[in-house]
Amino acid sequence: MAERTLLLVDDEENILRALVRLLRRDGYTIITAGSGAEGLALLDEHPVGVIISDQRMPGMKGSAFLEQAKDKRPDTIRIMLSGYTELESVTDAINRGAIYKFLTKPWEDDLLRENVRQAFEQYELRAERDHLARELGEVNTQLAQANAGLARTIATQGHELALHHRMLELSREVLEHLPVGVLGVGDDGLIAVANGRAHLLLGQAMGTLLGKDRNSLPEPLQALCRHAPDAPPAIADMKIRLTADSVPLRVHCERLEGATVAAGNVLVLVPDGGPA
Repeated sequence: MAERTLLLVDDEENILRALVRLLRRDGYTIITAGSGAEGLALLDEHPVGVIISDQRMPGMKGSAFLEQAKDKRPDTIRIMLSGYTELESVTDAINRGAIYKFLTKPWEDDLLRENVRQAFEQYELRAERDHLARELGEVNTQLAQANAGLARTIATQGHELALHHRMLELSREVLEHLPVGVLGVGDDGLIAVANGRAHLLLGQAMGTLLGKDRNSLPEPLQALCRHAPDAPPAIADMKIRLTADSVPLRVHCERLEGATVAAGNVLVLVPDGGPA
């Protein structure tokens, strides 16, 4: 349990001694002041949780002291201990919240001790509430910052994805408009890329080559794919004839391996006498 500091303020020394004797047994750290001014000075130096003050004191009445104590340490629990005759004079202070409870002199020991115990519990509950509120505020701030960062990340990634998609679409469009045939055949044997000119040169309907096995290609191209892994990195200007009466083609075969996520062969088909 955290230390419980109790401030007693009364101009009568015998009252202070009697209160100290009574309340010391409950384990409080007790500090005393003989006037309101002295009590305010002590509040600057000590983390006081509960204050008990007399009303009728020279220089500064207890109600005025407790109102200033509220401004200085608003979390403290403030108790007025005075005679019945002072009740009317402290009513305004009670209504303004400067006083938590009004207890009369002479006091009943057990009742006073119980009220002080409850006052400290009230003080500690408020302190815990404020602590949790601060922690919650910090967590909410961190969550807000994290959400803002996530939103920025999503926006950036969304922009990058849109850009990559656009680049991919442009690449496909460029591929379709090339004046040469392009085939991409993976090492798993599947045809992953085949542009329109490749379909035309191989006499295939548009789009029918994609996803097919390389065995659907003419035998010379099949052989080229099979032997490409053992051939030099680039094989250029190889002339092949798909059939006995077909137009000769120049074929450039390039291996894709290591530098990309794909592994296979890219075949560029150019009619003999076409662009290099």
